[in-house]
Amino acid sequence: MQTSLRLLITLTLLGFIQPLWALSGPQQLEAFLEDLTTLQADFEQTLQQDDEASYTSSGVFYLKRPGQLRWEYTAPSEQLIVADGDRIWLYDIELEQVSHRSQQAALVGTPAQLLSDQAPINEHFLVNDLGETDGLNWVELLPKGKESQFASLRLALNDNRLRRMEMVDNFGQTTRFVFNNIQRNPTLDVTLFKFTPPPMVDLIGDL
Repeated sequence: MQTSLRLLITLTLLGFIQPLWALSGPQQLEAFLEDLTTLQADFEQTLQQDDEASYTSSGVFYLKRPGQLRWEYTAPSEQLIVADGDRIWLYDIELEQVSHRSQQAALVGTPAQLLSDQAPINEHFLVNDLGETDGLNWVELLPKGKESQFASLRLALNDNRLRRMEMVDNFGQTTRFVFNNIQRNPTLDVTLFKFTPPPMVDLIGDL
C-alpha cells in the first residue's frame, strides 16, 4: 500500500498524472462563467501601442447577467459607461457629453459580450489554450463574427477567477485590464445599470 502511494506521488510530481484540481485555462473560464450572475471588481486599464504604454486609467467595474454592465472610470478623468440591456451610454463628465448606441451592435465580439451574454463561449469565439505563465492560465479567444472590432482577446485566470484581460483591436492597439478586489455574485443595486442623461449635456447617438 505504501509502495503504491509513493509511486502515485512520484508520478504526480513528475507530471505523468495531472491532478484533478489543475484545470486548464478554458476549463477555468467555463468554471468562472458557470452560475455567474453578478460581478464587481476594481480595474486598471492600459492602452498600449507600438510596445509603449500610452494611457492608463482606473475605476470600478460592475456586471449583472444577462446584458448589463457598468464601468466607472475615476482616474485620470471621470467617465461612465452603462449598458442597460438595450443601449450603451458613454458619459464624459469633463466634456459634459453623452453618446449612446445600440448595445447589440456595439458588443459583438467583445469581452463585454463574453461576460454579459449567457450563451456558450464557442458560439461567438474560437477558444485556444495558451497554457500557464507566472501562475496564470491564459486563454485566447478569436471572435467568429467579421463585424467584431477586435482581432483577439486574451484572458488570464487562476482559482477560477478572471485576473487579467488583453484585447488587440483591428488597428493593432492593445488594451490591458488588471482586476483586483474581485467579488463574485454580490448583491448589486439595480440602479447601477440605469442611466438618464443629465440636463444641459450634449447628446450624441444613433437609433
